[in-house]
Amino acid sequence: MPEAGAARGGVPIPPGERTPTERPLRLSPKVLLTDPIRMLPSLLLPLAGVLFLGGFSLGSFGWAASAVVGSVVFAAVRWLTFTYQIVGDRLELTRALISRSVRTIPLERIRGVDISAPPLHRLLGIAVLRIDTGAGGDEKQEGELDGVTVEEGERLKAVLLWHARARTARRVQAREAASATGAVPGPDPGPDELTADGSGTSGAPAGTREVAAGSSARHEVGDTTPDQVFFVMPRKWLAYGPLSGAYLLTPFALVAGAVGLAFQWGSELRIDRRLVVGAGEWIWEHPPLLIAAGVLLLLAMPVIAVIMYAVFNWDFTLRAGEGYLIAGRGLITRRSVSLERRRVRGFEFVEGPAERRAGLGRAWAIVTGLGDSETRGQLMPVAPRDIVLGVVGEAIGPIATGLRPHPPAARRRRLFRAIFPWLVIAACAVTAALLWSGFWWVLAVPALLLALLGVPLGLDRYRSLGHTYDGSRLSVRSGSLRRSQAVVEERAVVGWTLSQTWFQRRAGLLTVTAGVGAGTGGYAAVDVGEAEGPAFAAEVTPAWIAPFLVPGAPATPGPSVLPGAPAAPDAPGNG
Repeated sequence: MPEAGAARGGVPIPPGERTPTERPLRLSPKVLLTDPIRMLPSLLLPLAGVLFLGGFSLGSFGWAASAVVGSVVFAAVRWLTFTYQIVGDRLELTRALISRSVRTIPLERIRGVDISAPPLHRLLGIAVLRIDTGAGGDEKQEGELDGVTVEEGERLKAVLLWHARARTARRVQAREAASATGAVPGPDPGPDELTADGSGTSGAPAGTREVAAGSSARHEVGDTTPDQVFFVMPRKWLAYGPLSGAYLLTPFALVAGAVGLAFQWGSELRIDRRLVVGAGEWIWEHPPLLIAAGVLLLLAMPVIAVIMYAVFNWDFTLRAGEGYLIAGRGLITRRSVSLERRRVRGFEFVEGPAERRAGLGRAWAIVTGLGDSETRGQLMPVAPRDIVLGVVGEAIGPIATGLRPHPPAARRRRLFRAIFPWLVIAACAVTAALLWSGFWWVLAVPALLLALLGVPLGLDRYRSLGHTYDGSRLSVRSGSLRRSQAVVEERAVVGWTLSQTWFQRRAGLLTVTAGVGAGTGGYAAVDVGEAEGPAFAAEVTPAWIAPFLVPGAPATPGPSVLPGAPAAPDAPGNG
């Protein structure tokens, strides 16, 4: 059986050119090395236990060696029993040993194809290809080929995306032709049902062709147009890593993870938990060492932030090709993600406090049927705001400006929520300090300071509120520590949710959430006026809202979802 990426005369054979007698393809034999290594973490503790219990005798080493050999045999069986091939209008992933299991993925359901290469895969020249069908499950449930050659991965990605777009285009063309003639649309023609003169292929994407063979035509990827490169990250922008809170706090996360690992696996590794606790107490009893450790962590924060920024965003590239936005990034694990442009419904621009002061920001695409959108939908890493908005504007569309301010009552709610909880904690701590122990002043003083900091925080949260509609796209913004502005196309809105808490009703406010079949599922305009909220929804989708509005009447208190429209997720900021 040929290895993935088999070629005829040095040229890869497209699936459409395979003869009926050609056998399916297997993964690269190099997975016989990667699979056992990947199993090692799960075998490490059992092997260590066998060696310890056996007193490191010859027999214990024999049992450990048997386990390693078993993992290699298991990997070989998995490799021998797994094949994949494109058959007609579907991709088949087959595993057959005692029983036969075939996973079928219709080509027209493919939304994107991602290629990633972990360190060991990159060293061996292989990659992991994941297929996104918008099913909402995990990546392995959708389709995964772990161990194709890099060349085969790129070839298969191009073929799968081409087939998906070509079949969808033919189906749309057939429906349009049927509606024009009044006929009943027939089934979608398969790749082997196209005539040699190219009939039925006018809806195929540009840069592809059909190859005649006898009385039928077969698919292959033809000459493609050059990719349009929107952005390539300069190396000097790695200095922006310390301005991102997630990267900046990495040292503390590593220390916490190490302590947790010591407590979790200490007994298996024969590390006495009392030893760990005693070390912590000893450091606590020596303030100079504790201060020195804290200083070292603070000094390590910007350095590790730059390292982590480079690990995740090294050589970040955003380009467009053949109807897809393609983002590639990563230093240790290189990843390439394809987003079908016709399924992009907008974008989300995010800024943290430090990023805002430095004029930076990040952006994610809002895409229908995209799992793990927080990672896979990233359009731009932390970068200068003007460049981020310029690149996103060129790839998707400009950001909405002229946001409408929210009522003064919303400012009072922002201040109340930022100050009142800390005042309650401070009051309880002061009372406890006066009645019982002065130790409670340790809690009271920070709580009072946080209550004071709540004033500028609440005011900034209010200034961040806003919403608007420009005739084709709506935009909502909220947040301070993570200020997010979502820009969504009108066609993406599938429903509205108008909700009021008891506190909002007393303040004459409500939250309007646009239900969107993409991204997080809903984007909220928080604390708008009772009259402004329904008016905003009616402005975007007048045919849905207008029949339920009474001129001059405020919105009905309580949560409500328009009849016939799906409910959006719970809106943030309520209560």
